[in-house]
Amino acid sequence: MPTVRYRGEEIPCERGAVLRDVLLAADQSPHNGGANVLNCRGLGSCGTCAVSVRGPVTDRTARERARLSVPPHDAAAGLRLACQTRVLDDVTVEKHPGFWGHRVEEPAPEE
Repeated sequence: MPTVRYRGEEIPCERGAVLRDVLLAADQSPHNGGANVLNCRGLGSCGTCAVSVRGPVTDRTARERARLSVPPHDAAAGLRLACQTRVLDDVTVEKHPGFWGHRVEEPAPEE
């Protein structure tokens, strides 16, 4: 059974479960601020559930690729939409700042 690590919690889930559903079932939100209320409810159209995911998950859907290619998102940021991502094994999830969770901080340059 895969485990989703998010905000200091370890949440067990079924293989193939939708990440957004896993988080919400554990009383964790993939949204920031007002996006908890103003979101597309998992249809992949608003982009407010964008998160960073490390670990095995399904490939991006066409809907996900399309939404993440439109501002304020940047396709190169490597974000995933929690509502379009299925968990395949243990993963670590991080939510970034901003209404859409799109403000991925760039690593500090090495000296």
